[in-house]
Amino acid sequence: MTTVYDVPPTLLIEKVAKYLKDEAKIEPPEWAPFAKTGVHTKNSPVQPDWWFTRSAAVLRKVYILGPMGPSRLSAEFGGRRDDGSAPYHPRKGSRSIIRLCLTQLEQLGLVAKTKQGRVVSPQGRKLLDNVSFEIMKEMAKTNPELTKYLGKTR
Repeated sequence: MTTVYDVPPTLLIEKVAKYLKDEAKIEPPEWAPFAKTGVHTKNSPVQPDWWFTRSAAVLRKVYILGPMGPSRLSAEFGGRRDDGSAPYHPRKGSRSIIRLCLTQLEQLGLVAKTKQGRVVSPQGRKLLDNVSFEIMKEMAKTNPELTKYLGKTR
């Protein structure tokens, strides 16, 4: 069975973001076009649909590293802050963006709360695994050696 671990993350996040935008109907907040994604960035994102990409990336991170909360997720989405001639220091990403993404994913039923933090629900696991399987099938068309990893066809 093909899982999230078997496919390239960029392809997976791209496909899940498209699903969240078209079928799941996640709405970015009104302040999204102006928000920076963390203190380590100088400007807001250039891509118009960055909210869906971040939501898909959060879902993937919770799948792989969960259970986890907003603080640990913000550290995952952080980066290096440029302080001029001072040395670089790691900074966390925006917890507000992470919290709102998690809330929207919970409302869709893709993420669930536990005492330890957020985990991917069975519905979210099914979505990610199905998208991973589709990506693996597409990759197998160009590289026939990958067909051995598909297992039973669905």
